Amino acid sequence: MLKAKVKWVEGLQFVGQSGTNHAIVMDGSPDYGGQNSAMRPMELLLVALGGCSGMDIASILNKKKQDFRGIEINLRGKQAENYPKRFTEIEVEFIIKGKKLSEEAVKRAIELSMDKYCSVKATLEPSAKIITSYKIVEVD
Repeated sequence: MLKAKVKWVEGLQFVGQSGTNHAIVMDGSPDYGGQNSAMRPMELLLVALGGCSGMDIASILNKKKQDFRGIEINLRGKQAENYPKRFTEIEVEFIIKGKKLSEEAVKRAIELSMDKYCSVKATLEPSAKIITSYKIVEVD
C-alpha cells in the first residue's frame, strides 16, 4: 500500500511527503488566500499523469532498442465550471526526440502506456476523457 502525509505550513501552503520520503510543496492562488509559491493540487495531477506515462514510454522504447534522446509531455486539463471542478478532459501531447525512431514503436509505446500500464491515467479516466497525440522529432 502506498502512503503519503500532507502537513499545513501557512495560508494555503502544504507540504506533501511520500512514503518513500520525497516531498513536494503545494499552494493556492492569491485569489483564495494562497501565495502562489508552488503548484496547485490539480496541476500535480497533470504532472503525475505526464510522469507516469513518460516513465512507461521510456521503459518500453528502451526495451524496443529505440535511440530516443528526449521525451516531453504537454498536458492541458479542462475543468468543470462548477465545484468540485473535476477534470472533464485532458489532452496529452507526447514529443519523442531521437535518431531514426520507428513510428510504429513510438505509437505502440504510447498505446501500451495509455491502455495498460499507466495507473494515473486509469485512475483519472473514469471521470475525464483523455486525448493523446504525438510528434516524433529527428535529432542528430
